[in-house]
Amino acid sequence: MPLSEHEQRLLEQMERALYAEDPKFATALEGAGMRTHTRRRTGWAIAGFVVGVVLLMTGVMTQIIVVSVVGFLLMLAGAVMAVTGWRRSPGNDRAAGGGTGTAGGGRAQRRPRRARMMSRIEDRWRRRRDEQQG
Repeated sequence: MPLSEHEQRLLEQMERALYAEDPKFATALEGAGMRTHTRRRTGWAIAGFVVGVVLLMTGVMTQIIVVSVVGFLLMLAGAVMAVTGWRRSPGNDRAAGGGTGTAGGGRAQRRPRRARMMSRIEDRWRRRRDEQQG
């Protein structure tokens, strides 16, 4: 459920206040460390997936079902970790956005990609409804 305009404005004000009050802490929360963590987690997930494939194939070739099941479960866990890590990555929401160009508070003034998309959809819906009524 998207935030209302009032809630979005309040959130942006809180973000700006955080940047003004403690820019070092706000920058630490921005996600540079999170991106590294996400990349590392995704790397481990891919490695786990590959090991799972190897175990699955080994279990099939040697006809040891337990090894195949463990390989499949490892593949599944690796795939889930990789996909959820990729979806949650901090840079993923900002991939399509240009910036505001302001120093210090630029990120706080940008709306997330999903919020922009939802506002465009809502605008189109209102225009269609107005055209049908008028």
